[in-house]
Amino acid sequence: QLQLVESGGGLVQPGGSLRLSCAPSRLTLDDYTIGWFRQAPGKGREGVSCISSDSSKIAYADSVKGRFTTSRDNAKTTVYLQMNNLKPEDTAVYYCATVYRSSCEYGTTFRAGGSWGRGTQVTVSS
Repeated sequence: QLQLVESGGGLVQPGGSLRLSCAPSRLTLDDYTIGWFRQAPGKGREGVSCISSDSSKIAYADSVKGRFTTSRDNAKTTVYLQMNNLKPEDTAVYYCATVYRSSCEYGTTFRAGGSWGRGTQVTVSS
């Protein structure tokens, strides 16, 4: 089974930037649509973005649109989430997961498949 590992989280001031990475511990991500999700303390898990295997489908939640950018480098089997102009409300544990390609659309709920990472903490605070 595909296992995913996130990295790149940390503490950043409001207005700052971070880049998260999602890579497989083995196998590759080439054939998978990958989504980023986050969960803040006391809140439910929220779909943030997704990107299809060929990068032809990319979608974002309204809460991050215009600030976050997802991309992938299939040669490195890595998916990225570039987060700019971070706000305190972006504080959460961020996870990457496989996503059903058909659900990677703006305005829809990204439906996660069976493979998740363990998450990386992002804290936005002054």
